[in-house]
Amino acid sequence: MRLIDVTNSYAHLVSQQLANTNAQLVQVYSLGQTTVVFTESPHHQEVLFTNERRNIQNSEIDFALRELTGKTIKEVKVLRSRHLAEVTFRTTEDAAASV
Repeated sequence: MRLIDVTNSYAHLVSQQLANTNAQLVQVYSLGQTTVVFTESPHHQEVLFTNERRNIQNSEIDFALRELTGKTIKEVKVLRSRHLAEVTFRTTEDAAASV
């Protein structure tokens, strides 16, 4: 598996996310037929997976999480829908500040 940065192909999506949310970073990747959107804000990170042809596989989620966040699928809660998966978690900076 390989994540390919295709952020430049999604300039409108990225600009909308940055303008209308508290996101500080938005990156879009291709993982074969699956599109991965990584968003980072001051208090959390989000990884969104979408595939128009099939449901998202655990191996795809685990690979992308390891590459983008250093976390594994066992460390997070995955929200699933048809052809869609989402992982959202607090950043360590936010967790340390609340202690």
